[in-house]
Amino acid sequence: MAESPDVPSADNTPENPGSGSLSETPDTTGGTGGAPRRGRVRARRAAVMAVPATVALAGLAVLTAQGALGVSFFISGMPFTVTAKSLQGTGFEQFGALDTMADGSPNAGDTGGQVLVVTSAIKKATLDSLCQSVDLGGTNLLIKAGSGSSKVEATDLTTDSTLLTGDASFTNIEIGNDASQLDKAGVKGPIGVFSQQSDTVHIDNLRQTNYKTTAGTFTLPGLKLSFSDTGC
Repeated sequence: MAESPDVPSADNTPENPGSGSLSETPDTTGGTGGAPRRGRVRARRAAVMAVPATVALAGLAVLTAQGALGVSFFISGMPFTVTAKSLQGTGFEQFGALDTMADGSPNAGDTGGQVLVVTSAIKKATLDSLCQSVDLGGTNLLIKAGSGSSKVEATDLTTDSTLLTGDASFTNIEIGNDASQLDKAGVKGPIGVFSQQSDTVHIDNLRQTNYKTTAGTFTLPGLKLSFSDTGC
């Protein structure tokens, strides 16, 4: 799993866009009659094919690009935090993607309704002491599970992240694959895109800022949902 310096940070989310955000809205402050800034939008999308990234604490490189996932939906544009004491995964893949909000989303800001993310796919994952929180504006929706003897388990897990930290290790890692040829987790990216995959991944002290999570199955022993003044 990767942490990319070129992926939007928590200070450059749709709720708090940075000065470098690109918009697909017309330029009404000047120019030729408020024509859409198509050149900048094309440049944004083209950059997805060429932005370097690094694997957190592992020094491994990937590039971000439009991802092709088995499950696709419009994101809310509200980031959420996920933490775990540890994650153990079998069948790991990673490449980049653009997540898209529904037209007219109030969370789009000046991003054009798109968020550049790093997609991580794991065929089978086990997580110890999972915590997930989302800031609802003054209070946090908090979900916890898997802190006892039974751990959280997921199959066909994918996460779209703008931030990931932890202590990571991989077995039989392959760096530089064409994303359309990935075969460890059952997820394929577009042809010609740089990616990586490994037989296993292990991350201690996992922390992610995510915009989307999907899973074939998700087992949450000891599930507790509550509201809290603090998040994960």
